[in-house]
Amino acid sequence: MLKTMNQKVSIGLVLFSIGYLYLSFNLKEYPYVPVDSDLVPKILGFLLLALSVFLFFDKSSEKEEEKAKRVVPKKEIIVMCGVGGMIFVYILLFELLGFLITTALFIISCSTFLGYRQWKTSILVSIIFPGVLYYVFNYLLQIRLPQGILPF
Repeated sequence: MLKTMNQKVSIGLVLFSIGYLYLSFNLKEYPYVPVDSDLVPKILGFLLLALSVFLFFDKSSEKEEEKAKRVVPKKEIIVMCGVGGMIFVYILLFELLGFLITTALFIISCSTFLGYRQWKTSILVSIIFPGVLYYVFNYLLQIRLPQGILPF
């Protein structure tokens, strides 16, 4: 039944998206907000489910050179584990320090770890990007992000 790698991966993604949708339908509803906190997770869950079904029925066949591309060098595995560790630390510090500080630190540290050395650009992006997102979510969409140690 499962002939290609795409079909095997799509089954895992379908199961993941069903679990994700189940959890997103169980999110707490807030009565006085224009956009509820479950809207984006539901949209992403249904999108993932639809794309997983499309992937299952994809007719492209896998050639030997594509199978060789799946082999990941050991150096890249270490890099992926490092970024995964940074994501874990980001999640741990998210509530404590707040969205703005944690996201800025994550962007700077991750881009430095991955070899990006233009400090002015990194600092500008790490300040402007979370600032714009924080403003959009808190003041335009009225979805509260963790403020952490900052007073606003």
